[in-house]
Amino acid sequence: MVSSTIMAVSKKPRLRLRDVALCRLLSVVFVTLCGVLLLIFLLASNSTPIGTHDMIDNADAYHHDMKFEKLHDLPQQNDLSLRLERLNGLPPRNLDLYPTLAKDRIVVVLYVHNRPQYLKVVVESLSQVVGISETLLIVSHDGYFEEMNKIINGIKFCQVKQIYATYSPHLFSDSFPGVSANDCKEKDDAGEKHCEGNPDQYGNHRLPKIVSLKHHWWWMMNTVWNGLRETRDHSGHILFIEEDHFIFPNAYRNLQVLISLKPKKCPDCYAANLAPSDVNSRGEGWATLIAERMGNVGYSFNRTVWKKIHNKAREFCFFDDYNWDITMWATVYPSFGSPVYTLRGPRTSAVHFGRCGLHQGQEENKACIDNGMVNINVEEPDTVSNIELNWEVHTYKNQPGYKAGFKGWGGWGDNRDRLLCLSFAKMYHSTGTASPFHCMRRLSLVMLLESNIVACFFVSYQ
Repeated sequence: MVSSTIMAVSKKPRLRLRDVALCRLLSVVFVTLCGVLLLIFLLASNSTPIGTHDMIDNADAYHHDMKFEKLHDLPQQNDLSLRLERLNGLPPRNLDLYPTLAKDRIVVVLYVHNRPQYLKVVVESLSQVVGISETLLIVSHDGYFEEMNKIINGIKFCQVKQIYATYSPHLFSDSFPGVSANDCKEKDDAGEKHCEGNPDQYGNHRLPKIVSLKHHWWWMMNTVWNGLRETRDHSGHILFIEEDHFIFPNAYRNLQVLISLKPKKCPDCYAANLAPSDVNSRGEGWATLIAERMGNVGYSFNRTVWKKIHNKAREFCFFDDYNWDITMWATVYPSFGSPVYTLRGPRTSAVHFGRCGLHQGQEENKACIDNGMVNINVEEPDTVSNIELNWEVHTYKNQPGYKAGFKGWGGWGDNRDRLLCLSFAKMYHSTGTASPFHCMRRLSLVMLLESNIVACFFVSYQ
């Protein structure tokens, strides 16, 4: 009996050595399979076609740092869209001239389409703004146009970063979100014509150049606040201006004062504006601050306000109006439950000078800016900050304008546009709505890890 006990004891270590060897073998297999899966992922991630833009190559490190979750319900991208997506990952230019930014900076976002004559005026006005070198200028493009790029490339007065709306209808010549061959047109009956599309409330089908306005604004907002490395952690105010907004030299300093006064002087104000909500007004000239309905010329707000807006994505995306600002006034702001006021000075620091219609003025010889000249009178008070800290606030109530109950001008009835709009609201948020490829890869890794752990646990207790 003693000898049998000794034999049993002597066999036990041998069994454990064999089990340890098996566990190590499984570990090697696990690591090898993980390496193979990682290699497949890297090859898939870098399969984007690279065109003639050499600077795309430099975007990779930045691009991978963008919090971007490619959703399977976004449209199939073409070559140009993929190139621009990679360009969005480039770092800002002029870092050698302006290596650091002010801690209390107000980021400036300029969103443009294709009106180079307008853009030249805006860029020139920005170059004269006091304090502009302290901050970052982001230029968001609706489409890709060389003349617009040349103008932005000439900016040397601050850090500047360009981003391109990668799902702009202007990038897609033969597929959604551009024009598709089977799209319904005008007032077509989809059943009779066997075409694709949903009409708006007035019976009209989508026009890509019209819906691009709202798509660009919403894509830009989500990208700037939640996607870009430079701004996704920025909690302060961001100023938004368009390519037909002339900015006065005192705009940045005045805005800094308004933002500092807002918590105390107007705690219920959501934003700070450079100009009156009435685009034809230059201000009252009073010795008071003004609280009024939020305007669309030189408006700024912080991340807290953005989160409230983002939470109303469905209201924004399903309201039948192609204008982003009317959508905000008629459905998003009223849903906040209280009046949405903005704080501004009594004298404007920005002017809307555009006279062209929708997406006009692209060609230099057809630009409609007073035959190529802009006659905006910048007076001495417009060159320095002209807002006093001790001013009281005058509040405008019940102002005229778009309000809750307005049903919209239409142009936004196609379900494809509405769903694309919703996708923009989700593309920088990991909500579990990843593509099947992402889900399969993650599931495989989890299953391999679990099988390895269970196998090792099991053999160790044989």
